[in-house]
Amino acid sequence: MNKLQLYSQIFKNMGWDYVQFRVIYELKRKTGLLKKQFSTNPPVESFIGLKEWRQTAVPFFFESKSSLNFPKDKNTGLQKEFDAYLNGKLRYFNAELIDIGKKYDWITNPSNNYKYDIQKHWTEIEDLSQDAGDIKFTWEKSRFSFLHTLIRYDYHFEKDNANLVFSEIENWIDANPINQGPNYKCSQEISLRTLNWIYALYYYRESSALTEKLFNRIIHTIYWQLKHVYSNINFSRKTVRNNHAITEVLMLYLGGLLFPFFPEAKKWKNKGKQWFEEEIAYQIYEDGTFLQYSHNYHRVLIQLLTWAFYLSSINDEKFSKLTYQRAKKSLDYLSQCTNDESGQLPNYGANDGALFFKLNNQVYRDYRPQLNALHFYFNRKPIYDQEHLKEDIHWFSANLNDNAEDSAFQIKQQKIASFPIGGYYTIKEKENFTFIKCGSYKDRPSHADNLHLDIWHQGKNILRDAGTYKYNTEPELVKYFNGTKAHNTVTLGDHDQMLKGPRFIWLHWSERVSANLEEKEDCYLFNGKIKAFKNLGDNIFHTRSIKKHKEQTIWEVEDTVEHQTSLPIKQFWNIDSSFTKDFKISAFDENDQPINPTFVKGFFSDHYGIKEESKVIVFESFSKQIKTTIQKK
Repeated sequence: MNKLQLYSQIFKNMGWDYVQFRVIYELKRKTGLLKKQFSTNPPVESFIGLKEWRQTAVPFFFESKSSLNFPKDKNTGLQKEFDAYLNGKLRYFNAELIDIGKKYDWITNPSNNYKYDIQKHWTEIEDLSQDAGDIKFTWEKSRFSFLHTLIRYDYHFEKDNANLVFSEIENWIDANPINQGPNYKCSQEISLRTLNWIYALYYYRESSALTEKLFNRIIHTIYWQLKHVYSNINFSRKTVRNNHAITEVLMLYLGGLLFPFFPEAKKWKNKGKQWFEEEIAYQIYEDGTFLQYSHNYHRVLIQLLTWAFYLSSINDEKFSKLTYQRAKKSLDYLSQCTNDESGQLPNYGANDGALFFKLNNQVYRDYRPQLNALHFYFNRKPIYDQEHLKEDIHWFSANLNDNAEDSAFQIKQQKIASFPIGGYYTIKEKENFTFIKCGSYKDRPSHADNLHLDIWHQGKNILRDAGTYKYNTEPELVKYFNGTKAHNTVTLGDHDQMLKGPRFIWLHWSERVSANLEEKEDCYLFNGKIKAFKNLGDNIFHTRSIKKHKEQTIWEVEDTVEHQTSLPIKQFWNIDSSFTKDFKISAFDENDQPINPTFVKGFFSDHYGIKEESKVIVFESFSKQIKTTIQKK
């Protein structure tokens, strides 16, 4: 594709406002005009004294450590996590423990030991560099999500980690001059760091480890981080416009709410609240699905809504009715996709391992604690009543009153559910769960996965999404994990459904023509049709019908591709390691001739940054139809 075609596609998909802002922004960055807007080494000023803040602090989830009184759980997993931290090991992306040492410098990428230049202004830091590798590895500790491990260990094991927590914060401040280096590159990272610092400030509000000098340094840095977020907010609101924007505008609202002594507090609070409501209305669709087409990022949104709703309620503030409505719709969608026994959802869409506020002992892929916390806000009842799934609720609700926002609100599990705006269809039975993607893209897609089929049996994901792995790695791996072959759907030859552009961009977006899910007397029946492979021709359509037999572990899948090319159609099945032992799969072409399966090497990434080899079953035919049966042996 030449540059003219590339730019034409970007303009068509993203719109004039996006293109115009991005061009001007890059010009400002490269000419140094953007750099001038963000001061370095600003003089320290005192906004409020520690004693006054302790006496007049705006109400938070809890007053301080001493005000919390929920059941303590000396969990061995928490103990091990804490011990690992003391030995210089940090859990990256809620997955792998990486030994970064006890004196980590905050600017080194532990995956390749690349060290960023802390003397560079943040506008001069490249976030996509072959030498630097994936910048997310450098950002991970600076998010300070690990503070929740230290604080939870402090509470459950009745210890005092105040000195430990504050020494990490002060060490970061020493090592990261304001607006310099990689940790000021992304406003979402800045916002997350600030939220986690605030959590620690309130928890150790009464601690002697929090001195006047240290308090002033922290507040000074929080102020300049908020100032940075506000000054750069249009980048996220106009070009990124996803969970980054929601995190940042929420941080502005909460920063203005919790720190009314900042000169710009009122402006930040009012603008942040207005923008937050606008972003929720735009990013959460009417059926509760989310514009990022990702379960991982949808959970990020759930946690941000939890922060917003609890703190606003505690401080007698309200959001628009639409904001609450979209939140409840989100809870309903994610609940329909949740395996109630494990709490896992399909590993669908971009998954970068994000879980910024981990306040429980459950594994990363278990969504139940976070869904519980937001659900509790509305009717003061959890979805899941087991004590180990309610810890998030305890951390958020100590200062919440007993007046439910919506006492009538409840989640009802449905046998079949359709979410046509996002493009998701689910069939939920006692032992089997079927998840289908069939949609058009109102906003930028992340994976070429239309008509993907995810199948779960007895809580095991037997036909699965391959995951994400890394955003910045070898081009062939990025293409694989984002592409059609990593999903249970069909390619035309070796072509993805859409054409991969630079970075996170797809061109020639696929689009739904029709989709319908219905219950019959003896089965559930899905029929979907998409227009795809537009770079290969104008009128190429993929139709998929799925028949799920009731009371039986049998799926019949029929794929038909209308096209005028000389290419074969290829049907991909990303299988769990136990699939061939427990299940059988067979396929026939349009003439009812059997198609022999081919086992090819694929990859699977259950957590960000980690991949393993896996087997992929491929059926290939030069006819225009493949009929497949999947059933338990």
